[in-house]
Amino acid sequence: MNASDRQALNRLIAYLKPHLGLIIGSLVAMAIVAAAETSIPALMKPLLDRGFTGEMNDKLWLVPVFLVGLAFIRSGAQFLSNYLLTKVISNVLLKLREQMFTRLLHAKTEYYQKNTASNLINAVVFEVNNVLSIMGGMLISLVRDLLTVIGLMGYLLYLNWRLTLVVLIIFPIIAFVMSKINKRLRGLNRQQQSMTSELAYIVEEAAAGHKIVKVHGGEDYEMQRFMDKADRLRQFTLKAAVAGGLNQPITQLIASMALSLVLVIAIMQSASQGVTVGGFAAFITAMLLIISPLKHLADINQPLQRGLTAAEMIFQLIDQPIEEEDIAQSKLKRLERAKGEIRFDNLCFSYDQEDGRKDALRNINLDIKPGEVVAFVGPSGGGKSTLVNLLPRFFKPKSGRILLDQIPIEEIVLADLRKQIAFVSQDVILFNDTIAANVAYGSNAKDGIDRGRVVEALEAANLSNLLLELPNGIDTLIGDNGNRLSGGQRQRLAIARAIYKNAPILILDEATSALDSESERQVQEALERLMVGRTTLVIAHRLSTIEHADRIAVLDHGEIVEYGSHQELIAKNGLYAGLHRLQFSDTNT
Repeated sequence: MNASDRQALNRLIAYLKPHLGLIIGSLVAMAIVAAAETSIPALMKPLLDRGFTGEMNDKLWLVPVFLVGLAFIRSGAQFLSNYLLTKVISNVLLKLREQMFTRLLHAKTEYYQKNTASNLINAVVFEVNNVLSIMGGMLISLVRDLLTVIGLMGYLLYLNWRLTLVVLIIFPIIAFVMSKINKRLRGLNRQQQSMTSELAYIVEEAAAGHKIVKVHGGEDYEMQRFMDKADRLRQFTLKAAVAGGLNQPITQLIASMALSLVLVIAIMQSASQGVTVGGFAAFITAMLLIISPLKHLADINQPLQRGLTAAEMIFQLIDQPIEEEDIAQSKLKRLERAKGEIRFDNLCFSYDQEDGRKDALRNINLDIKPGEVVAFVGPSGGGKSTLVNLLPRFFKPKSGRILLDQIPIEEIVLADLRKQIAFVSQDVILFNDTIAANVAYGSNAKDGIDRGRVVEALEAANLSNLLLELPNGIDTLIGDNGNRLSGGQRQRLAIARAIYKNAPILILDEATSALDSESERQVQEALERLMVGRTTLVIAHRLSTIEHADRIAVLDHGEIVEYGSHQELIAKNGLYAGLHRLQFSDTNT
């Protein structure tokens, strides 16, 4: 076992320490099982030596009674050990999942860009179960089976140390075989893990894009992708099964060869040293009993390798840096409610700063007063969404800084910073919950959801008619990402969520893009009422929606190339005026 494997194993063992009492109880029960196993051949010897002499022996009648009693004790102890161990593992599994999901929620945005959703789901939901198998399998095999082997081996030495030496040859041979198989298994398990995540990603894509798949007749293509990946996963699974499955038959073969050699030696000893039938039968029984726990110890290799591979993925997630460490948080400033003054000070940003890629934003300098409405327009890829994503600290700038109420945002407690911001994106994200829960999402009010405010927010977002159509009103479930609503209704529900939050800063990223003309007009009126007294940053491609903004920033290739009111920019006859004329001519056409 290499250093990384030992480190992962030590970390797993650390999770067991809080459950030491349950573990000790399980170990005691396992020891009883092992002792019961060892007692069986010990009872065989007097039964065979003195029980078949043709004379009645009252004491020998106790042997069958003891055997039945041992069976009861062994069964009860085995049940108790399994129950206690399952309880420990279930608690540890819950703790691991809690830590993984907590870290997932607080991981940096870059982590989500580097990992697919299916990969993360696979780690949190499925791979952690492999850790369950390694912890359970190892504890059972390394304790109960190991104690059984030690007990039976001690009894074998007591009965006939010469024959026992022959049995001991098994161990180094099995260890050698396992060491050869380990390396092969580890590589196969990593490939199998990666292939499982890729297969899950194909399913995720097909499910999310089912409309595109159907309209474009992509069923055969998606099926081919799925089957190619599933077949490769099948091949890796078979290879892993072959490599892991070699342990048990090889163990049995070696044990059978040792047993045959023991029989030959025992027959020779019986002629010269007077070995009794009972002694020989007890030895053979003990040796046969030792084969099963030996096989279990050999079989632990495959789940061990699979579990260690899974542990790597789990601890990789748990070790991900979070957005704001607790130590740093104690030095940060609290902010109850911001006035809304925002300043971008010589800001530069690149998505992949290590590769020296061209900056997505360069030398952004902008002062926004409290309550101002500032719109960002320009060609696609100009940096509009990137700029507003820096305000909630989804990313860190390469250089320069952003100030909120004259405080650098990195000096504000992250939760307090984001409490000041309501965000409506063109990519609407809704949750498979009720309308009320989606509108009041993230609310920490002691009395729960303010249903009155929810209704007011929905009315402001022009969703009053929807409430009248639904039998359960705001308690209606909306389905996966709101799939029971129309596109316009989903967009308006996201707007209602921003209205409910009542934050001093409002970010609108194409917030009205999915609305028809009439709904857009009504929602635009609601948004204009909402903007009063709030600092609003608006990203828009339809310039007609931002003509009344206080100021408009035109971004192109990551730089602000024009800045001013609608009338000022039209008068400059620059990029903004060209975009406006183009859209106006398209509208007239």
